[in-house]
Parts: sequence; C-alpha cells; structure tokens
Amino acid sequence: VQLQASGGGLVQAGGSLRLSCAASGRSFSIDIMGWFRQAPGKERDFVAAIYRNGRVRSYADSVKGRFTISRDNGENTVYLQMNMLNADDTAVYYCAARDGSFQRARDQHEYALWGQGTLVTVSS
Repeated sequence: VQLQASGGGLVQAGGSLRLSCAASGRSFSIDIMGWFRQAPGKERDFVAAIYRNGRVRSYADSVKGRFTISRDNGENTVYLQMNMLNADDTAVYYCAARDGSFQRARDQHEYALWGQGTLVTVSS
C-alpha cells in the first residue's frame, strides 16, 4: 500500500487549502487515516485523524474550528480542508494510515504507512 499526498502550496494568511492523500494498492478501506505536520526546526506533530466510518474524528487543539478532515472510502482518499491559515500552519504535511482501533490515533508511532509529505507555506 502506498500513500500519495498532494495539494500543498503557498497561500496568504487567512486563506484556504485542501490537501488530499490517496491510498493505492488496497481494495478495502484502511481503518484510520490521519495528518501530521512538521514545521521547520520542530518535531512532527499530530493534526487530525478520522476513522473508517467517517464520523469519529480527532483534531489537535491548534487546528480545531479551522481544519476539517474527511474521507472517501470508495476512493481510499483522505482530505484535509484548511481554512483561516496562519503562519504557524507553515509545515510539511504528511498523511498516515493504519488499521486497528482509534485509540492512540494521535500517536505517530502507531502508524505504519506514510505519504511523502506536501509543503504548505503561509505568508503573512
């Protein structure tokens, strides 16, 4: 299974971007799909995760109310709609996926599959 992330780019503060991550090489849905990000000089942090049913979601406090994670199980794709972006959102965004329960969905060490990362730059 491979994950391919896309949608990053340069955006002004207050703007929006939509990231996509498609999983290929598997015909049935992956249980948990998530997004993490790594800002320059910092560790990789949790952003959001979503369970297979699409209703169970988790967000980092820093993005609640601004970012929305969703998924299309038919396409094995997860999305991250990012609104009201600010300079602190500048980072490389990684999608990740794993099977199992939603417990510890925020823990990057629980994820076995990772995409290549897509850069989001927010100019102030």
